[in-house]
Amino acid sequence: MHATMTSKKQQERIATLESEIQELQAVLGEGEDAEVIVSSHIKLLHRYNESKDAAQILMGRLAAHRGATIRQLHNEYGLTDRD
Repeated sequence: MHATMTSKKQQERIATLESEIQELQAVLGEGEDAEVIVSSHIKLLHRYNESKDAAQILMGRLAAHRGATIRQLHNEYGLTDRD
């Protein structure tokens, strides 16, 4: 596909891509490092998952203590399956 592009079309494509890069850099923020942002988001996701796991363990223990199911506790506290 790219081998059949004319030189003019290649230059137009390059200009379009460079323009898109500039637009995306403006959204990201000048001088911001995408890898740093992604790394930060990954760390936050890990913290979230650890917190959610701890909450699920506590819900399980509370359910066992009460002789109830986790679903019953979710209903009691107004939690959905996504919570």
